[in-house]
This record gives sequence, C-alpha cells and structure tokens, in this order.
Amino acid sequence: MFDDPKVIATVQRWVEKAENDLNTAIRTLKPPAAKCPTDTVGFHAQPCVEKYLKGLLIWRGMDFPKTHHLVTLMALVPTNDRPDLSPDEQLLLTRYATVTRYPGDYDAITLTEARQAVKIARRVRKHIRARLPKQALKAL
Repeated sequence: MFDDPKVIATVQRWVEKAENDLNTAIRTLKPPAAKCPTDTVGFHAQPCVEKYLKGLLIWRGMDFPKTHHLVTLMALVPTNDRPDLSPDEQLLLTRYATVTRYPGDYDAITLTEARQAVKIARRVRKHIRARLPKQALKAL
C-alpha cells in the first residue's frame, strides 16, 4: 500500500483540496477587519481539517463515512497519528461547517475566533503532512 501510486494520487487530491480551503480561509482574513466575512473563514478552516484527516485515513488504508463531523473522523484516526485537536475544537470547527454556513439564530463568529480557526487548521495541517508520503505533497 505504501508505494501504491493510486493511493498516493488519491491522497494528493485530498491534500490539494485541503490546501485550497486553507488558502481561501487565509485570503479571506486579509481585508480590513470590519469587512472580513468571518463565517467564510470558519467554514473553510473546517474542511481543511476534514480533508487532511480523510487523506490520512486513506493513506492508512482506513474507510470513513461521508461526514463533515470531525469527532467521527478523529475517532477513526489511529491514536499515534491523531493531531492535537481537542474535542471542543472538533465540535467548534464542525459547527462552522454545518451550522453557521446557513442563516440562523446563532452568535456570529468573531474575528478572533476566525483567526483561531485558521490557527487550528494550520496546526492540524502540519501534523498530518508530517505523516503523509512526500509524493502526495509534491507541487504544493
């Protein structure tokens, strides 16, 4: 499995999508603070984490359900591969992708919270990239 080009190519596609989400979140933070759509930042931080987790699971040969729920995905990651992502952070990011993406009766995401979401995504990214094959990270 570790040298299967199809597996490596699949992991690379998940990594590319995760990177696109992270880049979108980072770029969205660039405008003046008063104009920053913090819900969009939070929304894109979550799938960055989700897609990195799914890429790692694929690399480890593990199946996963079609879900955005980070708690579910983290439970599938082998203990020695799990990134530092607290249960509260898992739930918070999942909320950004599932609840706050639509209009509703909830507190807005603050600029500080949006920045924290990107910080979490970067931390998870760093952890998982260290465990993925270098071939899946080329050209990124």
